[in-house]
Amino acid sequence: MAVEDEEYEALPLGVGVGVNMLAGAMAGISEHAVMFPVDSIKTRMQVFSTSPAAVYSGIGNAVARISSTEGLRTLWRGVASVIVGAGPAHALYFGTYEIVKEATGGNRPGHHVASTAWAGACATLAHDALMNPFDVIKQRMQLYGSSYRNVAQCARSVYRNEGMIAFYVSYPTTLMMTVPFTAVQFSTYESMKKFLNPEGTYSPLTHVTAGGIAGGVAGAITTPLDVAKTLLQTRGTSDDIRIRNARGMVDAFKIIWQRNGIWGFARGLTPRVLTYMPSNALCWLCYEFFKVAIGDASRASSHTVAVP
Repeated sequence: MAVEDEEYEALPLGVGVGVNMLAGAMAGISEHAVMFPVDSIKTRMQVFSTSPAAVYSGIGNAVARISSTEGLRTLWRGVASVIVGAGPAHALYFGTYEIVKEATGGNRPGHHVASTAWAGACATLAHDALMNPFDVIKQRMQLYGSSYRNVAQCARSVYRNEGMIAFYVSYPTTLMMTVPFTAVQFSTYESMKKFLNPEGTYSPLTHVTAGGIAGGVAGAITTPLDVAKTLLQTRGTSDDIRIRNARGMVDAFKIIWQRNGIWGFARGLTPRVLTYMPSNALCWLCYEFFKVAIGDASRASSHTVAVP
């Protein structure tokens, strides 16, 4: 039977949470690996650097200068960290999301914004607890002049010089950013998906469109918090004593406001939106595809076993 002829939205219920977790892991790795260079540019544009060589006027300027002085391969530095962390973190993310959405009635017919928003928030709490250290390592390696050769060296150096707190100093800020980000993303995605595809059939175009819109909206709304998170996660590399001693979101907000005013909170807005629109579209496309593909394989296997 073709996917379009089945009740697509009911697929996860028949094959278990493990399907959603495996699909989520594959989607997370695909998303982060493809969009990593743009994320590197966003990180550099958000950092308050004292070096003129690390100040960029825009995405085009950043690409041109990085490619001419450091080589384009530099934009991939640190990608191993997110690949290692993204698999298990996204598996936990989507597994939690599907469990909570089902438990709160989000799979029933109709629009259930509160259910999907709550499921997304719970998924974020679990995801960020696992992913935050990997994100710190990633950003340390993305910075201009980073001397780290690999993930293990960076992790050891950060732990030795700054302690375990360095991996989680941005966690409260990360949660304050990603909880609303995920709530907005999931709510927008589910609403757009049901609006564009009310029959609930498997539709790659719907997943790409809804995912891209959801990612762009959520990314733009949460950019100020992302600037604060980047400041905290890269504070150990700064020559500025105030940044090095920043202890949390309040300190980060004060520094950003004093340095750039209201516009400081929009640093990296364009590359952030340009990262999240295609990456979110890709993530949902991969997730929905793998969910169906793995579900089909699981059902085929069970049917084969059941034949006398």
